[in-house]
Amino acid sequence: MSDSSTAVLLLEDGNVFYGKAFGKTGTTTGEICFNTGMTGYQEVFTDPSYYGQVVIMNAAHVGNYGVKAADVESNSVKIKGLIGRNLEERYSRLQADHSLQQYLQDQQVVGINGIDTRALVVHIRTSGAMNCIISSETTDLNILKAKLAETPSMNGLELASVVSTPEVYEMGNPHSATRVAVYDFGVKKNILNCLTERGAYVRVYPAKTPLEQIEDFNPHGYFISNGPGDPAPMDYGVQIVKGILQKGKPLFGICLGHQLLAMANGIPTFKMHHGHRGLNHPVKNIITGRSEITTQNHGFGIDPEAVRKSETVEITHVNLNDDSIEGIRMKDKPAFSVQYHPESTPGPHDSRYLFDEFIGMMKG
Repeated sequence: MSDSSTAVLLLEDGNVFYGKAFGKTGTTTGEICFNTGMTGYQEVFTDPSYYGQVVIMNAAHVGNYGVKAADVESNSVKIKGLIGRNLEERYSRLQADHSLQQYLQDQQVVGINGIDTRALVVHIRTSGAMNCIISSETTDLNILKAKLAETPSMNGLELASVVSTPEVYEMGNPHSATRVAVYDFGVKKNILNCLTERGAYVRVYPAKTPLEQIEDFNPHGYFISNGPGDPAPMDYGVQIVKGILQKGKPLFGICLGHQLLAMANGIPTFKMHHGHRGLNHPVKNIITGRSEITTQNHGFGIDPEAVRKSETVEITHVNLNDDSIEGIRMKDKPAFSVQYHPESTPGPHDSRYLFDEFIGMMKG
């Protein structure tokens, strides 16, 4: 059973919420954000793009179908903390391996249960992203305020190299006629699955691998992955993308990869007020006129005005909720990217055609 002791959530703006301890007993800090998805909590928790963040799960019940070893996007939980209304120990899925409580304890993740998440989400949506601290060790607000003050802002924080693979690894058929070099800035397993399912042989490289070290692989295309943190300080990533563009081979970027492609074309990024995180964000493909329901997880975006003024890049996708830029492609090179997650695990598979387009470009 989980510890039923009191836990406290303190926001950077001074707001305090009290609930019950869940997961590991301890103290944790990070940037607070919210996910509106009704399912897929385990995929959210293991998504490297959430590294450094404390996540409010907006669904009323989280943990009710337990956890399963196969339902992960990386080899460990990446969120710094969990906030929920009803975090459930009991679960009803026969295929599940463990309860959410056991999983979070094993993964050393501090949570808080019994929070009015609707009120909290409304507050974050109004006031914007900020840091927070959760503790089931102490309710002394002075101690917690001091610890919270030491937590760095997500603005300006480079985290991609922290979550990247420490060594090269491969997936798929080594004899495939299509080879993809993947720069891992926090790649999700199901992105790689979407490539290998289409016949690609992928070799995944650490974030700061010099481009010349990849030449012996002789890839047909390059994939630039999603990842956590602020893209602005990632000059090494921008230089990598510029180097790939000079080669003229197909390039596909997702999320952080989308932001790096924009920056490589002189388009700056900015920190969003509260970000996009969920499974039901409507996006319009303005090339085809079709709309897609998309899975999203990002707290930074690319400057819309700079994109519209760009001589090298054109807009391919826009968000129908707020008109933010969701996709771009280069006018004179085989390079494109999207801000959202077309692998959509979980979520609708409306956008998986983008992987087909990338494979088609490489086969060319």
